Amino acid sequence: MSGETLGGRSVFVTGAYGLLGSWLAKALVAGGARTTVLRRDAVVLSALALEGTERHVNVVHGDICDGVLMERALNEYEVDTVFHLAAQTIVGIANRSPLSTFETNVRGTWMLLEACRCTGVRRVVVAASDKAYGIHDRLPYREDFALQPRYPYDVSKAATDMIARCYWHTFELPVAVTRFANLFGGGDLNLSRLVPESALAAIEGRRPVIRSDGTLERDYLYVEDAVEAYLAIFDLLDGGQGAGEAFNAGGDAPHSVLEIVELTCKVAGTNVKADVRGKGTPPGEITRQWVDSTKLRTMSGWAPRVSLEEGLRRTVDWYREHVHARRL
Repeated sequence: MSGETLGGRSVFVTGAYGLLGSWLAKALVAGGARTTVLRRDAVVLSALALEGTERHVNVVHGDICDGVLMERALNEYEVDTVFHLAAQTIVGIANRSPLSTFETNVRGTWMLLEACRCTGVRRVVVAASDKAYGIHDRLPYREDFALQPRYPYDVSKAATDMIARCYWHTFELPVAVTRFANLFGGGDLNLSRLVPESALAAIEGRRPVIRSDGTLERDYLYVEDAVEAYLAIFDLLDGGQGAGEAFNAGGDAPHSVLEIVELTCKVAGTNVKADVRGKGTPPGEITRQWVDSTKLRTMSGWAPRVSLEEGLRRTVDWYREHVHARRL
């Protein structure tokens, strides 16, 4: 998407205080879009505030499940495009508290989409997840694979996925769904996650904690490449393509948890070793996941540009500048 394409657009971003949302909001502002974001909690640290993006966006305070608020915001800011990223994204929390996960991830999705339908929003991109595919013997995942989730987080994302696509097939709301690999990059302030924990541990000279046995494999996509993928899907919708469809995007190869930790320590310039505390696959997790990005590449020309090692180097640099400095 070019700055010329973004200029003058009114865009609403949910989940803008998270990893992907903060980078997407920054890109939208840089491209000249009138950007409005949703904020539920006033947290101590957020990438949107740390990087100064918050000063350049409109902020709507409230909950994604408040349909009246969603409709008011879309109307008053004359929104034509919505990126719906808001979600409870931690698998462990979903296992402990499925109700709050279902409320945010499922109910929040239909409340927002109904507001989009009623206010005439012209294009919507909804974040589902590769977790929606569930366990498959054959990999990588392709968009025509069945969604067969088993665990609360995965089920919530599969429901998000299907609800979103039904709004095109039933109401002709132009909505597309993303099923992206594990995203990483500076700005993820859920510090118990693998990459933030590894980056900060490496910077601080302590052993990164691994809560599995380190053999789980995931596909990883650097956040700035993910932003470009979202904007590529926007362009498809803008050109009359992709509505009612799902799109994968990933780094094209699976990597073990232990490999990610070791590479993070390497780019941070430290010799610390991982502290492996788990055995096997933790409850609610899938042992091996990997997506095929061919569809998005073919339709839009998108491809990841940042290697895993370079992405981790940029990530470590971000935490060193924005988080570690505050801990000193």
